[in-house]
Amino acid sequence: MKIQVEQLTSSGQVVEDSDYVGAVIVFLCTITLVIWQPGGMGIGWSALGGAALALFTGVTVPKNIVTIFSIIWDATLTFVSLIVISLLLDECGFFHWTAILLAKAARGKVIILFPLLILLGAFVSAFFANDGTALILTPIVLKILNSLNMEYSERRAFIMSVGFIADTSSLPLMISNLVNIVSASYFSLSFGSYAKVMIFVDIISVLTSLIALWVYFFRDLPKSYDADILPSPLAVVIDKVVFYLVFPVLFLLLIADFVTTLYGVPVGAITAFGAVVLLLAALRVYNKFQGRVIPVLKILRNAPWHVVLFSIGMYLVVYGLRNAGVTYQISRFLSILSSHGIIVSSLGTGFLSAVVSAIMNNLPSVLIVAISIQQSNQAKVNPTSYRGMIYANVVGCDLGPKFTPIGSLATLLWLHVLAQNDLYISWWDYCRVGFILTVPVLTVTLVSLGGWLLVIKQ
Repeated sequence: MKIQVEQLTSSGQVVEDSDYVGAVIVFLCTITLVIWQPGGMGIGWSALGGAALALFTGVTVPKNIVTIFSIIWDATLTFVSLIVISLLLDECGFFHWTAILLAKAARGKVIILFPLLILLGAFVSAFFANDGTALILTPIVLKILNSLNMEYSERRAFIMSVGFIADTSSLPLMISNLVNIVSASYFSLSFGSYAKVMIFVDIISVLTSLIALWVYFFRDLPKSYDADILPSPLAVVIDKVVFYLVFPVLFLLLIADFVTTLYGVPVGAITAFGAVVLLLAALRVYNKFQGRVIPVLKILRNAPWHVVLFSIGMYLVVYGLRNAGVTYQISRFLSILSSHGIIVSSLGTGFLSAVVSAIMNNLPSVLIVAISIQQSNQAKVNPTSYRGMIYANVVGCDLGPKFTPIGSLATLLWLHVLAQNDLYISWWDYCRVGFILTVPVLTVTLVSLGGWLLVIKQ
């Protein structure tokens, strides 16, 4: 005879222990495949394999596909569009130009260069997502550091800092992190209302990160460098048409994101339009000797289409946890937190999301906790704490991946990029540095979130 667990879902349905165990097993198998990637299997196919297993075992049902697609399509389209834009800017020389410009502006003083590169990473994360910073800006910064003849410990300090700020500064806008878009879409937050809360919180996170990084790495940083070794910033610009078009396009996209979402226009549609404009500009530029300046087809092939498969597959597996009542169990814990006020609920939810993200990756984690928050039924009971938990989930899932390399796919790819450039960082080294830096930054950021929500009363 099977023992049943009563009231495991907000709808009051009864869920069997076997369903609970089955959902957890399917989830663990999927996460193992995604991280391990046996035989070179991509993350997209690994996640789809887990989704197929979930459907075959009945952990999820076919109608869940429609529900999941309605939640993630905007986030996925936005993410792919941002990566296409980032790749175009990388190919035209925009990021390289910016990094050299800052290195020359610092005039050989590391005490100026270090915060400038941190702020550059924060800027790229804000407008091109954290993946753009980790995967595109990192090799450029590394190239500049090699040109300046910096030693391993000095390069490691800069690169670790750029990798850290990529996530801790990915809070301000919905487009700054795939996690942000998923959560905002799930709770129907507009671009403006999200930014009203998180821009201030991001400023606190960036400043706290800068202080923590400087205190931790200052002994490894050189005192000065020879800026004259570097080329002229404009010398690295390959496609000037796309380069000069970037500034008005990004400005108009940002304005459009704030305005059009008030009328229900998806962020993904706006971002995709910007990507198409830059693609058309790249297609029009030719060199009479080399043909097309920017390899557009190569960029489109390298776009992360596997993320579409990963999103659908992984979220179907996560929805199986919801069907089995796992998220309802978490919601009971969140209900207890909400009764202790917004600061406690923000801290508790944020650290919960951070730990879950560090263990099982932040993309499925944000949806697991988001569903749990909704099932806690605190929207009317404790509306202030409820809003705090929504945003704290984002903070935890954005910063939590810094605890472990598997916390986000971008970090795993970031480590791969470093290895290709002969800069190796062990998992132990990453986890040690990540824990020391993340705990204080996450704590200060979550407390500032709770306090800011009390100030603006949103």
